[in-house]
Amino acid sequence: MAVVEDEYGGGLVPAHAAPSPPALAPGPAPAPGPVARAGRSPLVLELAVIAFLGWIYDWLQNLAPLRTDLALRHARAVLSFEERLGIDPERDLNHWLAHQHVLAYIASDFYDNAIFGVTLGLAAWVWWRRPDLYRPLRNDLVLANLIGFAVFWQYPLAPPRMLPGFVDVVEKVGGLGSWHNALVSHADQLAAMPSMHLAWALWCSLVVWRLARSHARWRGAAGAFGLLYPLGTALVVLATANHYTLDVLAGVATLVTSVVVVELGPRAARRARGGSAGSASSAGSGGTGRVRGR
Repeated sequence: MAVVEDEYGGGLVPAHAAPSPPALAPGPAPAPGPVARAGRSPLVLELAVIAFLGWIYDWLQNLAPLRTDLALRHARAVLSFEERLGIDPERDLNHWLAHQHVLAYIASDFYDNAIFGVTLGLAAWVWWRRPDLYRPLRNDLVLANLIGFAVFWQYPLAPPRMLPGFVDVVEKVGGLGSWHNALVSHADQLAAMPSMHLAWALWCSLVVWRLARSHARWRGAAGAFGLLYPLGTALVVLATANHYTLDVLAGVATLVTSVVVVELGPRAARRARGGSAGSASSAGSGGTGRVRGR
C-alpha cells in the first residue's frame, strides 16, 4: 500500500487518506489585451534627422564650384573605364530617350518625383502604421545617405549629361510643376557617385517586402515592386544621363552595406555573445558535475 507523509501531523498515512490541498476558486480569465506595439519615434526627432541630412547635402553643394574640373576628370575616367569593360550603355540609352518625347517627359518626372514621393511616402506610412519596423529601416536609410555624402565629398563626379555627346533629357523636356527648374538648380551637380536614386529605390523595396511579409496575399505584389522599381529607376537614371553604370552599382552597394552594418552586424554579434555565454555555462556545469562525482 502506498503511503505518503502527513504534512499536518508528521506521520505516514495511506495515500488514499492523505488530505488534498484546498482547491483554489477559479478566477476570471484575463481579458485579451491589444497587441503591444513599439511607440512611434517623436516627429520632432524625425524632422531633425531630415534637417541634418539636408544641411550636409547643402554644404556639399556649396563646394561644387571649387571642384568642377576635378569632377569632370573623374567623369572621363569613369566612362573610359566602363568602355574598357563593355558596361557603358549610357550613351545609347540617352540618345534613344532623347528622341522619345512622351517617354522622355515621363522619365524626367519619374527622376524628379519618385525619389521623394515614394521614399518619403513609405517612410511616413511605416512611421505611422508600423513603428515596430520603422527604427531599423530609418537607420538603414540614414546611414546609406551618410555613406553617400562621404563619397560625394571624397570623390566628386560629374554626371554624363555634363560631358560632350550626351543630352540632358531632364533639362530638355522639363518636368511637372513650376518647381521643377528650382529643384534641378538646387541639386548637387557633382554627386553622381553613388546613385542615391538606386539606394533609395532599394530601400523602398526593402520596406514594401517587410510590410508584406506577414500578409501572404501581398507577397507577390511586393516581390514585383521590389524588382521592377529599382530596375526602372536604374534605366531612368542611365537614360537621362544622370548616372553611370558604376554609379548604379555603387548605389546598390551603399544600401546593402548600410543594412549589414545597422541590422545584420548587431544580430551576428548578439548570436556570438549568446553562443559564448552558452559555452561558458556548459563548461561551468561540467566542472561542477565532476566535483560532485568525486
